[in-house]
Amino acid sequence: MTGDADRLAGKAKELGGKVTGDQELETEGKTQHAEGKVENAIDDAAAKVKGAAKAVKDKLSKA
Repeated sequence: MTGDADRLAGKAKELGGKVTGDQELETEGKTQHAEGKVENAIDDAAAKVKGAAKAVKDKLSKA
């Protein structure tokens, strides 16, 4: 799953666990939601690194 999909699925599980009183499902949902947030953060960091690398490459090619 992608980070966004994990976040949404996790929130749904968390809510389902709260509504039904299933603490295990609620905890699973919280974990999945957190995993999705981490995955999104990693993707964002990778995009920033790629952008910075491209900027350096562009500057070096102009020199």
